[in-house]
Amino acid sequence: MRYYSTNNNTPEVSLKEAVVKGLAADSGLFMPERIVQFQPSFFKYIQNLNFQEIAFEVAKNFFGDDIDENHLKEIVYDTLQFDCPVVKVTESIYSLELFHGPTLAFKDVGARYMARLLNYFLNDREKQVNVLVATSGDTGSAVANGFLGVDGIHVFVLYPKGKVSKIQESQFTTLGKNITALEIEGTFDDCQRLVKTAFLDDELNNKLILTSANSINVARFLPQAFYYFNAYARLKEQGVLENKELVFSVPSGNLGNITAGLFAREMGLPVVRFIASNNANNMVFEYLQTGKYQSRSSVETLANAMDVGAPSNFARILDLYNHSHKTISEIITGSWYPDEKIREILKRVYTENNYLCDPHGACGYEALAENLRENQIGVFLETAHPAKFTETVESIVGKGNVPMPDKLAAFMKGEKKSIQLNNEYYNFRNCLMQEVI
Repeated sequence: MRYYSTNNNTPEVSLKEAVVKGLAADSGLFMPERIVQFQPSFFKYIQNLNFQEIAFEVAKNFFGDDIDENHLKEIVYDTLQFDCPVVKVTESIYSLELFHGPTLAFKDVGARYMARLLNYFLNDREKQVNVLVATSGDTGSAVANGFLGVDGIHVFVLYPKGKVSKIQESQFTTLGKNITALEIEGTFDDCQRLVKTAFLDDELNNKLILTSANSINVARFLPQAFYYFNAYARLKEQGVLENKELVFSVPSGNLGNITAGLFAREMGLPVVRFIASNNANNMVFEYLQTGKYQSRSSVETLANAMDVGAPSNFARILDLYNHSHKTISEIITGSWYPDEKIREILKRVYTENNYLCDPHGACGYEALAENLRENQIGVFLETAHPAKFTETVESIVGKGNVPMPDKLAAFMKGEKKSIQLNNEYYNFRNCLMQEVI
């Protein structure tokens, strides 16, 4: 499989090159040259397969041209050492719980897969590979833990100072070893800008091997399609999809998650519609309504992982549908909620349905509650364990009502280690050079 840039100003590359480089030379995002569709018979019996078996079949369509089946199966099965169950919340609304991995966030799937794939491609490396990742919360912890202790790979996590929860922060600032946390004065967009600028710095790239573990990397976002297929299988297994249409509601920040869902749909997954659920950073909602897209500085909200003002993967969505607003708005609808509404939703779902959402999942739930039709089953993505936002969630549902998993408690006991930087590229570049050399 070859991969092209969304900016179409650079030659196509192999999967290995796309994964190692992360970002195309023309600043575009890599896209596979084709999407392999499943035969309808695959979906007829998909409920008979478990999560790992389904993911392996999906992975073969994405990566089977470039990795032999034995190694690919090993990568998939080692990645998915945990479940992503579908849990009933109401008669027509289900939660896809993506917080059962090592760092209790959906990004464990993509980050663990990428770590293993990168290690496979670079097993003959002579120089250290440096992974750059910008995070607004969960990406940093998932990537850091996915790569922790991997020989020959050093991870730099860039995060906005004071804009991630203490629990999230502890998951990547207390690890040490081959993980370096960079605490940036600014926003997530500043962190993402620094990473992208580094990839375009020819002098820096001549000295260091750099790659990205954000969802701009094809090895990070494509594996996220796995759990969309599994959700369909588990609902079919429960018998709830008969004569029903399936709708996914996806809390949306940098748009890697919903882009993976769109790829699943293009592969044949029977999804009638997606809802991009936003917080006050609602540029995508505005685009869906008007056909005009305008990035802007992000604003801080309760659902901090969606505090993105310039979502990178929007370029992939435009490319996937030939920049057709008509097509995109037929497949994706949008909703957005300010902080006060997110608080009200979270409290109501907990009180009326005995289900505890995190702030991002609350947005996903409400988008279904407001927009689901009678003949439809809705699944919202519960992207992180509510305990990752204990202070916020307990202020809404009451102290003591958010159980703390042992995994998170262990992170909180570690000593924070971070390097503080302003958001000037020169200082970030110098820091990279000093830390690596």
